[in-house]
Amino acid sequence: MKLCKYLPLAALCLLPTAVSATPSTQIWIPSTDVQKYKSVHLNVDNYISSSKESGGTWKAPVFMIGPTMGIFEGAKLKAEAGFDIMRAGAAADSSPLYLNAKVGAPAGAYFANSPAFAAGIYNLGTNQDTTAQNVVYALGAKALPGIGRLSAGYYVGNSAVLVDEKGKSANNGVLLSLDRAMTEVSDKLWAAIDYQSGRSSLGALSLGASWAFTPSTSILFGYDFYNNTKVTGKNTFTVQVDINLW
Repeated sequence: MKLCKYLPLAALCLLPTAVSATPSTQIWIPSTDVQKYKSVHLNVDNYISSSKESGGTWKAPVFMIGPTMGIFEGAKLKAEAGFDIMRAGAAADSSPLYLNAKVGAPAGAYFANSPAFAAGIYNLGTNQDTTAQNVVYALGAKALPGIGRLSAGYYVGNSAVLVDEKGKSANNGVLLSLDRAMTEVSDKLWAAIDYQSGRSSLGALSLGASWAFTPSTSILFGYDFYNNTKVTGKNTFTVQVDINLW
């Protein structure tokens, strides 16, 4: 399964996407996966507009790069932390650093057939007016035989930054995803669909699939349908490269 990140975009800047500075994720939303202790994972994510804006211009592509590190591993609980540098050709680029952290437990950690769970924070920006989305979330996940892993959760962020096109607070909502290894085709192929509700820059439905070229390197191709294109602009293609450094 894929370990990647989100991209943080300030809704007020009308940036191309609502990507985030993230913990281990599916395509767009966080996952219950947590990096192994002392491991270092590098993500390189790109979001490219699918079409021109109404004025005939293209949005600048969003580029993000950053590591996620396993910082704790106990018998039943693990933790990770990381940061990202994000560029989107907008005012928020002057504060490009975003932080994230997560704790979680794998399935079956606390009792027979217990679901996996995770809780964390992401998009901790350094500019209170534009980039400090400060999203706190909790997720649970359960593998369904023959179907895949179903995840569900909830998030709450900074009401002053996560707003709709009218400046009204849109800082909370649900997180949903379904992902699975496509072993019928190859054990190197993984696919997912995820959804984050809300009318801010974070709201999106994403579809994608990744291919593992080696045990430590994979590339994902996906597409993002935004809930509120008045805030985000046009939908985007995403290309995400994930590398386990050690």
